Amino acid sequence: MIPQDTNDEDVSLFDAEEDAGKRSKKNIKHPVASFFHLFFRVSATLVYLFCELVSGSFIASMVTIILLLSCDFWTVKNITGRLMVGLRWWNQVDDDGQSRWVFESPLTSHDQTSDSESRIFWLGLIVCPVIWGIFAFSTLFSFKIKWMPVVIMGLVLQGANLYGYVRCKVGAKTSLKNMATNYFGRQFFFYGPAL
Repeated sequence: MIPQDTNDEDVSLFDAEEDAGKRSKKNIKHPVASFFHLFFRVSATLVYLFCELVSGSFIASMVTIILLLSCDFWTVKNITGRLMVGLRWWNQVDDDGQSRWVFESPLTSHDQTSDSESRIFWLGLIVCPVIWGIFAFSTLFSFKIKWMPVVIMGLVLQGANLYGYVRCKVGAKTSLKNMATNYFGRQFFFYGPAL
C-alpha cells in the first residue's frame, strides 16, 4: 500500500504563482527562452550578412540560413510566445476538412509575464521582419537574384509569426484593417487641428 500525503494541494506548472509574488515585473523569468527567442533570429541575419566572407559555398550558406529561420519560427511559435507573453496561435483542421486559425490570448492581465520579457519578445518580433524586408529590397536592387528565395523565406517565416501574434494580441475577431483605420482616424482627429 502506498502512503498518501495528507497535505495534497494544487501546484502550478513552473510555480508561476510563487514567481509572480516573489519576482518583480522587471526580472526575466525565462532567460533561456529569451535567449533563444533572439539567438536564431540574430544568427540567421548575421549568417546572411557575413556568409560570403566566411564561406564561398552558396548552398551551405542557404541551408544554414533556412535551418536557422526554421528553428526560429518553431521556437517563437511554440515556446517563446507562450512563455514570454502568454500568447499562442495555430491552424486546426476540423473533421469536415475545413482549416481554422486559432488565436489564443490570456483572459486575465499578463500577471505571469514580465515587462522585460514582453519588450524583448515584441522588439525581436517586429524588428527582424523589417530587417528581412530591407534585405529583400537590397537583394532586388543589387541584382543578387540567387539570394531572393532565401530572403523571401526569411520574410515569410518571420512575417507569419508577427501576423499570428499581432492577431493574438488584438483579438482574433478584430480585423487588422479596421484596427489600423481606427488608429489613424484617432491620430488624425487628435493631431489634425494642430496642422
